[in-house]
Amino acid sequence: MNALKYNIICLSVMVFFLPRVSSGFQVEDLPNQPQKLFDSEETLEIRLEGEIETLLEDRGNDPSFQIMKLHVQNTNAEESLNLRVKVRGNFRRLKENCKTPPLKFNFKKHMAPEQSLFAGQPELKLVVPCQGEEYVVREYLTYKLYNLFTEYSFNTRLVRLTFDDTERNQITDPQYGFLIEDKHVLAARSKASLIERENLRPEIVQQEHFLRMSVFAYMIGNTDWSVQFLHNMEMLFLNSEKIYVTVPYDFDLVGLVSSPYARPEPALKLRSVRDRVYRGYCMEDLSALNPTFAQFQELKPEVYSIISENNLLDESYKIFATEYLDDFYDTLDNPRKAEREFSYPCKSYGTGKVVISGMQDG
Repeated sequence: MNALKYNIICLSVMVFFLPRVSSGFQVEDLPNQPQKLFDSEETLEIRLEGEIETLLEDRGNDPSFQIMKLHVQNTNAEESLNLRVKVRGNFRRLKENCKTPPLKFNFKKHMAPEQSLFAGQPELKLVVPCQGEEYVVREYLTYKLYNLFTEYSFNTRLVRLTFDDTERNQITDPQYGFLIEDKHVLAARSKASLIERENLRPEIVQQEHFLRMSVFAYMIGNTDWSVQFLHNMEMLFLNSEKIYVTVPYDFDLVGLVSSPYARPEPALKLRSVRDRVYRGYCMEDLSALNPTFAQFQELKPEVYSIISENNLLDESYKIFATEYLDDFYDTLDNPRKAEREFSYPCKSYGTGKVVISGMQDG
């Protein structure tokens, strides 16, 4: 994709730097609120009121925040909140790619009251349809899949979003989208610090967490990530355990979602985003992966049920997704195939040492 300008370099030239902790909001600055917004799986009805056309047309490199009002229908009662909203993203921000760009909700100047569903949320990302609602639902469910495997993952909430444009006196039909937890809230509930330093070796991440994350990426067909450039992931330093953990995000380009605009990075030499390639680091002794494989086997019924039991997915997609997951689990069940797939980063002829430094999704 021409909107993603990748720099391709080898692991061998990575330089180790000491990490830098994120500036801005710190863990102690955040209200000690329960995760009200993400406690429920019920789809949330929201209406964004304001100068919508002005908001959505501001798609330059530095979009401005617009003052808006958010109306939330929650358990038969509506609440209204003031907030600031702006366009975000890279590929999905551009008009030639998406009719409606993703948004960022900012409550820092209009903190939600304690009784609000949005209490304790300084910022939230909102994902909206780019080229079809079905792909938003698929991406949302991919986040839910990762929630099965670890608490160090982003919380999400499915919404039905209506735009209420006061400029044009128009209200759109509702469409599916989803909210993504603020990274500082993720760090706070994880009792962790956010790390922003790039060029860190993947081996700095605690092995159990790294293997879980990288095998999950292989399962869903995600090749669009790197630890070295914190591309499509956050890095946490768990303060009590003194270990590093990576938290992936942005799953619209993965094989399991199969969005119509998804293309693999050319340097990976893949025909399609549905082609899997393991992008962890080289491990001569693959027995270290056995506990990770065991967790994926243990959670197999829950993995399948997230797809099969969702009424928003059409049957043809459920068949595809089931077969796609079947192929992954067939690999885990076949020792020779598993060895071939997961030793790929050690192969001198392969692309296992390619690192993607893609653009960050602000």
